Amino acid sequence: MSAQETPQTMDRRRFLKLSGILGVGFAAGGLLPISEAVAFDKDLYKVTKTRPGMGTFVSITVMHPSKTEAEEVIGKAFEEMDRVTLLMDRYRSDSPIGLLNKEGSLAEVPPDVGRVIKRSLHFHKASQGAFDITVQPVVDLYRQHFEAKGVPPSEKELEKALALVDASAMKFDGKSVRFETPGMGITLDGIAKGYVIDCGAESIKSHGIKHALINAGGDIRVAGGKEGGSPWKVGVQNPDKEGPYLDIVKMNNGALATSGNYEIYFDKEKLYHHIVNPSTGLSPAQSDSVTVTASTVMDADALSTAIFVLEPAAGKRFIEGIPGTACLILGRDKQRIVSNAWPS
Repeated sequence: MSAQETPQTMDRRRFLKLSGILGVGFAAGGLLPISEAVAFDKDLYKVTKTRPGMGTFVSITVMHPSKTEAEEVIGKAFEEMDRVTLLMDRYRSDSPIGLLNKEGSLAEVPPDVGRVIKRSLHFHKASQGAFDITVQPVVDLYRQHFEAKGVPPSEKELEKALALVDASAMKFDGKSVRFETPGMGITLDGIAKGYVIDCGAESIKSHGIKHALINAGGDIRVAGGKEGGSPWKVGVQNPDKEGPYLDIVKMNNGALATSGNYEIYFDKEKLYHHIVNPSTGLSPAQSDSVTVTASTVMDADALSTAIFVLEPAAGKRFIEGIPGTACLILGRDKQRIVSNAWPS
């Protein structure tokens, strides 16, 4: 439905039944609506807007008595997400991350960037190094080598890049940051997307919207359940995108994020992809995907990456030591491993 079309009207019970499962891979296999508004009655609208962003499609849904106000709030949430995305973009030479990677230091870290760096260093310590934003030299080495030659880098080249990976060599005092080793660089790909979604959710909340869902290619933040008290339903996408959902999770509040070898990979066998072990420089081989639930998408994003690196057994033990979180791991052997608190 276009923004100009008259909203369809249906009774509230039927909508709550048919409002559907919002899948992690919802963009696959079909066209996305640019804008949709469904009216239950004169007192309630469900408004959804979808657009490209962060390398995927971002969909925001809110339920509110005023269709016009809902659309305005969604627009402001997109604006906030755009603002934060630009700050985290390491490919822009004028972004804070681009400048840090180029110069090796940043005297004035913007508050949003500072919050992400601080949380990144927290998870680096908590995961005993499994989550490390300084893997940028290794990830870029793989990308550049496969693009140029179609094969992985040599052992010597990998060792050289690995010597630059160590988040403990980042010195961050809350206002400034610097690298102790020349040539270091960071990528926030494993955490920034989640933070951007959280910022969008906080923008929506600040305008008094109680029922909302943001889905950015499978990284999801929900608030308030759906009107009437029923939870949002989120389908965890199968990595091959052909089979049924791995699971269906009911959520009233909180976040979910998935990391997988199928997202960005450099070879057909998916042996080399964007998630690398900071200790070895190699991509972990025991998992196809890891999905985490947490209070924020930033935390779920970082934790799913850390668990992927730790691999199934150690990852399960790790997540079970963090209150308010849970995980679903799909192994390369297609076996499912769930933590004790997984909400299924």
